[in-house]
Amino acid sequence: MQKILIYFVRGYQRFISPLFPPSCRYYPTCSSYTIDAIQVHGAMKGTLMGISRILRCHPFVKGGIDYVPRKFTLKRNTVDEIRPNYTYKKENKK
Repeated sequence: MQKILIYFVRGYQRFISPLFPPSCRYYPTCSSYTIDAIQVHGAMKGTLMGISRILRCHPFVKGGIDYVPRKFTLKRNTVDEIRPNYTYKKENKK
């Protein structure tokens, strides 16, 4: 499931995102954040974190650095100023 979700996000990055001018308020971009969140926290929690990040990205927010937190939360990561070393979850194969 993780690979499929990451595939869709990469497709967006490659084919849809270049059609619009850059307007990211956060670093890393929302799509990169979503990929990292899926890899770190799994498909469900990572997708929720990505959606939460997209909803936080609007003209009235200051933006800035917002890395995926090591612990699951839907709030902005104000703790990490440099990119943390993540332990990636592996997809359970049945």
